[in-house]
Parts: sequence; C-alpha cells; structure tokens
Amino acid sequence: MQQTISCRGKLISLDTPLLMGILNATPDSFYDGGTNNSIEKALKQTRKMLLEGADIIDIGAISTRPSANFISEEEELKRLSPIVAAIVKSFPEAVLSIDTFRAKVAEEMVNNGAAIINDISGGNFDNKMFETVAKLNCPYILMHLRGNFETMHSLTNYNNVTIDVIKELSSKINKLISLNVSDILIDPGFGFSKTIAQNFELLNNLEAFCNLIDKPVLAGLSRKSMIWKTLDTNAANALNGTTALNMVALQNGAKILRVHDVKEAVELIKLYEALNL
Repeated sequence: MQQTISCRGKLISLDTPLLMGILNATPDSFYDGGTNNSIEKALKQTRKMLLEGADIIDIGAISTRPSANFISEEEELKRLSPIVAAIVKSFPEAVLSIDTFRAKVAEEMVNNGAAIINDISGGNFDNKMFETVAKLNCPYILMHLRGNFETMHSLTNYNNVTIDVIKELSSKINKLISLNVSDILIDPGFGFSKTIAQNFELLNNLEAFCNLIDKPVLAGLSRKSMIWKTLDTNAANALNGTTALNMVALQNGAKILRVHDVKEAVELIKLYEALNL
C-alpha cells in the first residue's frame, strides 16, 4: 500500500498514523459552528492544533449536517479565502487540506497555498472536480457518498454495505487513475448515506478497504451522530466515544484520523503504537 503522500513537493510518511485537525469556518457546523469563523479565531485554533500535534489542518466553509444552510460558491470563497491566506502567512510550514466539493474552490485554494483536497461528495457534486485535481497534481481524499446535497442522508439501501461502498469507491478510483491522479486517499463516509448500524459495520470491516482498494484510509468519526445517538447523549459529550472508535479504526488499518480534539488523538496514537511495538 502507498506509504507516502506528496504535499506541495514535500513527502509525508504514512508509516505512523496522521492526524487531521478540523477547522470549520462555518456558523452552523454540527459541533463547533461559529467558533472559528473569523481570522483571529481560526488562527488561534490552528496554532492550538499544530502545537498539540496535528499533521494536517482541514479547513471547511460549508456545513454538511442534515438541514444545514446551502451556501453559494461565492460565499464559500468569501469565508475560506481570508482564513487560508492568514494561515499560510502565519504558519507557512502547515499542511492545509480544503474540505470542499467545488472544483473552482479547490483550484483557488490550492493555488493560494493549500495542499490537499478533501471532497465529501467523491466528485458527485461537481463534474469538473476530478479533472481539476489532476491538473493541480495534489492529493485527493475521495469520500463515499450517494446522491446529492438534498438526498444523500437518505440513500441507505445496500445489498452489502461494505462490498457496495468498496465497489463504488473503486469505480471512481479507476477514473482518477485514468487522469493520472496518483495520491488518492479514501474515506468510507461515516454518517453519509449510511444508517447507524451500517456505520458500525463499515468500521468493523475497515480492513477490507485497506486490502481490496489498496489506498490509504481516512476515518472521519469525530463526534458524529453514530456515537452520540448510540450513547444517548450529544456531540458535545461524544469525545470518549470518539476516542474508542478511533482506536478501532487504527487497529483496522486507518492511516489518517480526522478529529476535532487533537490532544486526545495524539495520546491515542501513542497508545496504539505502544500496543504494536
């Protein structure tokens, strides 16, 4: 399996699991909406996550929670551009990922210092995304999702969720490879187009993704509803559950954890490595 990704000419090893810290430049994200949507707040949170040990900062400007407000491309760029510019200036060595499903946004942000595109739609929402990623020659995180912005949370009818998700991701990987995109990471899409039971089934079978697709796997479990609904609590009280499931993800082959809470995830990885000496 691929053991490095190339980010703006810098090779990053995947031999040790990486941490992607979440920076939501939104007013309405499900957990931290409104807390980092100014330059000052975003810089403070970025500094905190980098000091705690984040390898990548994932910046997004659109909430994808159910019933979230859909914003225009212009508004997304208006939210992202000043924050990305400020982070690039203040932390020039930081590896930035852009959480977007729009090709134009992806292109502008990579041209202004970002290194990775994290597309929750897997190319579903913008038919120019794959060719744009190929032109940019940057790592691409391909997440599994069905449908569109309005229907994606209800399309949960699978014959076998693990096999079907692997097949659907593999088809898109083949398209990306045909465009000479080499650095592809996959995200099974926990919480998107899956029931709670299907999310847990995918997590249990995560090793199948590593073996059958042979691309590095990113696990985005942090504070999601599969955790807090199972525990009959809320996102604010889902850190313990997040840590538990992130350990399962690592043990089943995940190479990148996408998290809100970097310090706790760093401790988790240290314990995971101690278990695997």
